[in-house]
Amino acid sequence: MNFSVDIVSIPVSEQDRARAFYVDVLGFAVREDAEMTEGRRWIELVPPAGGASISLVTWFDAMAPGSLRGLVLGADDCHDAFAELRRRGVEFVESEVQDAPWGQFATFCDPDGNGWVLVGPAAENA
Repeated sequence: MNFSVDIVSIPVSEQDRARAFYVDVLGFAVREDAEMTEGRRWIELVPPAGGASISLVTWFDAMAPGSLRGLVLGADDCHDAFAELRRRGVEFVESEVQDAPWGQFATFCDPDGNGWVLVGPAAENA
């Protein structure tokens, strides 16, 4: 068998607010934004460099808005991405990018509290 992660559902309370954050702040592209059924809207977004898309969901009772943690957003240069995202209004938990043996990282949340980790390659000569 061959599998891939195609879509990750992100539980949000207000789809328009979440869409604005992911598109206007993080730079995701809209793949689809359409009504699925009465009162249910399908919003699917793709990160700037591609990969698995995300859907902004409000209809899963078992997935409370803000309950998702540990989503990883990869960056070629963690410091540049950190600075640009801060300029765009992202509030990071850390005041600066952290170094680890496996790479660099900084954590933040979307407007609902879903937790993301911005990750980049390990610093050279660290």
